[in-house]
Amino acid sequence: MIVLPKSWQQQWQGKDLFEQVLSLQGEEYRNMDGRRTLRFEKDGKGYFAKLYSGIGWPRILKSLLTLRKPPVLSAANEWLAIRKLEELGVDTMTLVGYGEQGTSLAHRQSFIITEELQPTESLEDFCRSWPQQPPPVALKRALIEKLATISRSLHDHGVNHRDYYLCHFLLDLSAGREQLDPQDLTLYLIDLHRVQFHKQLPQRWRLKDLAALYFSSMEIGLTQRDLYRFIRVYTRQPLRQALVEHDRLWQQIERRGDQLLERFYRKYQA
Repeated sequence: MIVLPKSWQQQWQGKDLFEQVLSLQGEEYRNMDGRRTLRFEKDGKGYFAKLYSGIGWPRILKSLLTLRKPPVLSAANEWLAIRKLEELGVDTMTLVGYGEQGTSLAHRQSFIITEELQPTESLEDFCRSWPQQPPPVALKRALIEKLATISRSLHDHGVNHRDYYLCHFLLDLSAGREQLDPQDLTLYLIDLHRVQFHKQLPQRWRLKDLAALYFSSMEIGLTQRDLYRFIRVYTRQPLRQALVEHDRLWQQIERRGDQLLERFYRKYQA
């Protein structure tokens, strides 16, 4: 199976389309576990490609023997995740191409191509200066409510991200950084290759997502009132009811967030 714009297919007419995609060159962001992620330009536009070449049976067997899940083996999961988010009305990447070939689990080749999202900035970078330069109150509240709404939509429909950090939310800056309208914000959720789908989301995956989001926002100057705002919007319940009914979840999130922050400092700032 291969899906590409007609103009690309015409330009590559008579050539192996799969080989043309897998040989794309550009600025490489990642190259490990059988997956290359790169930015490239074509016909004056920017794109991102994730190219999967297979990780081989030894790597898969090693993961199984150590009771670990192997890395994501193909682009199919991200393709499905983007389609699911589109269905839910959650802004994400725009699909341009997808392909998969081969029957061997260990040597299957696949790719996914999406449009570059520009001009954007990750929330991690956008919020970094908040402790020293607090944002307008209306903007901060709007972003918190936007994150809570996206989180609720995903989780209520059985979807969990597994890498749910601020760095994987891109804020649309088309209107200009200083002209952002709190009533008209667009947040793109990216890096969906590890997304999981469930009929009903298990509590441990809800906890993992929310703890990751909490951890990545622990040092941007949020107040207790800000956290309460997120909880109220996420649960769609009056605050008192949400705190009482889900008390154990909030305690677990706080504990897990503290653990992640401690691990971060131990690993990167020792």
